[in-house]
Amino acid sequence: MTWWYWLSLGLVLLAVEILTPGGFYLLFFGLAALLVGTIAGLGFVQPAWLQWLLFSLLSIVSVALFRGPLLRLVKSKTRTGDPVDSMVGEAAIVLDDLSPGAIGKAELRGAVWSVRNAGTIPLGKGQRSKVTQVDGLMLLITSE
Repeated sequence: MTWWYWLSLGLVLLAVEILTPGGFYLLFFGLAALLVGTIAGLGFVQPAWLQWLLFSLLSIVSVALFRGPLLRLVKSKTRTGDPVDSMVGEAAIVLDDLSPGAIGKAELRGAVWSVRNAGTIPLGKGQRSKVTQVDGLMLLITSE
């Protein structure tokens, strides 16, 4: 296979990786094709079977070695905001009168949340309360 076929294949694979939401597979196949094309263009690898073997080995080894760390790096860079569980201990403003065990609304961090009065004391509208637990999208609150 001629060297420019490999370079073309590598560029196409890299373009497809950019255009699709993938898991960084085609990136390594594209880079391997570019590397094989460069080596073949310099005259170090001539037989087609050896080029295909080199492409296969480079692709598999690079996916095995570099894909996991690359995914971890990307995921750590894209994680934003605070987790919801960090709301425990924060103060929320009750928007409805809540008797013990009742469900209503409260404002916290500029958003309205569904809350349950987990305490034994009724909570009045406008009263500050403390988040004691997060249960899915429901906050359990008590009087401060």
